[in-house]
Amino acid sequence: MPIHDLKEQIQRLPEQPGVYLYANAAGETIYVGKARALRDRVRSYLGAYGASPKTDALLDEIAGLDVIVTDSVVEALALENNLIKQRAPKFNILLRDDKNYPYLQLTTTEAFPRVVVARSVERDGNVYAGPFLPAKFARRTMALTHKVFGIRSCNEVITGLRARPCLEYDIKRCLAPCVATICTSEQYAVAVADTRLFLEGRNEELADQLQERMAEAAHHERYEEAAHLRDAMRTVQALRERQQKMANTELGDRDVFGVKLGAKGAVVQVFLFRGGRVIERVEFVWHAEEGGETEAAVIEAAVQQFYADQLPPPEVHVPVPLVEQELLEAWLGQKAARKVRIAVPQRGDKKGMIELAARNAALAYRTRFDANATANYEALEALQAALRLPRLPRRIDCFDISTIQGIDTVASMVVCEEGRMKPAEYRKFRIGLREPGSGIRKGLSARSESGARSPEPGKFLDDFAAMEQVVRRRYSRVLENGGPFPDLIVIDGGKGQLNAAYGALEAVGLSNLVAIGLAKKEELVFTRDSDDPIGLDSHGPALRLLQRIRDEAHRFAITFHRQSRKKRSLRSELDDVAGIGPRRRKTLLTAFGSLSGVRRATREELAAVVGAKAAEAVIAHFSANP
Repeated sequence: MPIHDLKEQIQRLPEQPGVYLYANAAGETIYVGKARALRDRVRSYLGAYGASPKTDALLDEIAGLDVIVTDSVVEALALENNLIKQRAPKFNILLRDDKNYPYLQLTTTEAFPRVVVARSVERDGNVYAGPFLPAKFARRTMALTHKVFGIRSCNEVITGLRARPCLEYDIKRCLAPCVATICTSEQYAVAVADTRLFLEGRNEELADQLQERMAEAAHHERYEEAAHLRDAMRTVQALRERQQKMANTELGDRDVFGVKLGAKGAVVQVFLFRGGRVIERVEFVWHAEEGGETEAAVIEAAVQQFYADQLPPPEVHVPVPLVEQELLEAWLGQKAARKVRIAVPQRGDKKGMIELAARNAALAYRTRFDANATANYEALEALQAALRLPRLPRRIDCFDISTIQGIDTVASMVVCEEGRMKPAEYRKFRIGLREPGSGIRKGLSARSESGARSPEPGKFLDDFAAMEQVVRRRYSRVLENGGPFPDLIVIDGGKGQLNAAYGALEAVGLSNLVAIGLAKKEELVFTRDSDDPIGLDSHGPALRLLQRIRDEAHRFAITFHRQSRKKRSLRSELDDVAGIGPRRRKTLLTAFGSLSGVRRATREELAAVVGAKAAEAVIAHFSANP
């Protein structure tokens, strides 16, 4: 393994916290990790092969190692997060939001604040709200702050000395703080305070304040102001009622994480509670290249990446215990300058919100990853349960034999990975009259495991022997190459073909592989461990998946068989002459018009067309085969 070449370097690493970076042969960073003790953590990879497909793929690609020492493991966590974001190593879990979720910034550092769209949260003294999903909600909310509260939208430096307000004031979308006689700084400050309550989701408190001010304005006969406050209050109340039924004052300020982990990756949804009410939902997506990750690992990555750009609330609720929970709490506490608690709710409303976030994540997973991919994964799970397989059949090889009364017997193998057919992995086989290695040419196609040429036409009437031969040839080569090994082998046929396939697997030392037979008429499944076939649900996803794979193998075999028959029917006797290939055959037939013309040609005439040596071979062939 390449990582063992770094053993001496690993032994010299310090026993200090820090970040380690693995690189490939091209010098690209492929994984970034943090460690409490660099030497111990990196050394653990020397014996990690076999832990998961992702770890195996990482270890096979490692060509270089670099480390950065930090003063504490919390600093290492922050540095790890920054490096993952900057370098996007392919073996790290990098949850993406595609920058679709903008924030709204209330520029409270200005004398007359505005509401603007921001792409990230900065610790600059301004107020941020969001993120907003989808992005159009951010602009709609910003427009509401102009319409309801009269927050300015211009970039002018406000002095209050402008002679007259702009059109925004005339259409009642701005209080006009640029004209001091119309709007004083105190009046504008009230609008800013209302806007802040609105952006923070404290709509109930805001509605109460608006109602009090409306009543006061009406009492003092400021009816135009009262009407404006009434409209603002109604808008806020309507938003509050539409916002959700998902409200509970006991939930306070907290974020709730839900996750759906599947074959294609993961979807994480974060519900933001402020004042006991869900004010926003954020979605992150991870497209997996290798499997083997856990929900805890995905949630840890989501927590790090989500709070890299915004301050955390006092509590963060997650569905499963996190390995680095104490470290994450310390890091979040430093960012927020107060205590932050990560909890796994076990009962009550808090547990219910975790389940709600998980259901939304599952729905988003089905939507994000196309319906076919999800259906395929569910079919694999159903097949695993029906056949009691030890693991999910992510890779399925299927074999079929095609022949007409034993003439031009061929075989096909198709591959299904993650429920999808993989045409690049398909293979075609010509079935020889004897077993491979016996002196008869094997005749595998150009896309099979050998480049040998096709055998002479003959009959091969034993389907069981044909299946035994092709399975043996296939997995002999797989064993030589070290993979890929299937999770399930499907044989088109019944108990006889299945026994022949297992005989071939035992012969090459792969009897631990699982194979089944699928009979065409009854659609029954045969296994090695039972004499009685299994009848799967005729409308269930497991049988439909097997039928789809079997039908593809049959189509591929039939196509190859037709090609073989057509090629044989177009064959010329000149193909049997040593030294005469396709080009010389075409030259001879063009020069003499037909095979009969070639037979009648003299040695001198042939030599003038293809040379003396080839002419001698043609004369000798036709003399031996008059």
